[in-house]
Amino acid sequence: MPEPIRVARSPDGVVAYAIPLPPETLPPVAPRDLEFAWDRARDAAASERWGPPRRLVFRRDDGSPQEMLLADVDAACWAEAVDGMHDLGTLGGLSLCLRLLALVEVMSRARWLAGLYAMTPQGIELHPTLLRAAAAMPLDAAARFDETGLKRLLSRSIPSGASA
Repeated sequence: MPEPIRVARSPDGVVAYAIPLPPETLPPVAPRDLEFAWDRARDAAASERWGPPRRLVFRRDDGSPQEMLLADVDAACWAEAVDGMHDLGTLGGLSLCLRLLALVEVMSRARWLAGLYAMTPQGIELHPTLLRAAAAMPLDAAARFDETGLKRLLSRSIPSGASA
């Protein structure tokens, strides 16, 4: 059982998290939780409910620190939305938040994913296969999804003849 995440707020409003493990060892999440987090984050952004910047300090296996700063207003907003539903001071909540941000990031650079989401008047609708993959696939050391690994995982999940 890993030690708990320590959370502190600095005088300048940054929320800091001391995380006892590296990002690539964070647990998987339930696809329905990821979908719900996506919807809540989208609603928070539309309502302009911006959150504070967050400093994540992971402990690598060799004991060295690895820092990640969520200072971008969109990332801070989405982190705030996830924190309100699944405490970022828990491994599950943190994993959910980072998977959500990793999904947005990989969708912005992996054009081949376009067949697994649709733009609607209500926003982006995610295909269940993409949600399942993002919920289960490990994050890399930078808390992102490996595009090659994701493509391989999704190619096994999508029936032949379906567009992807």
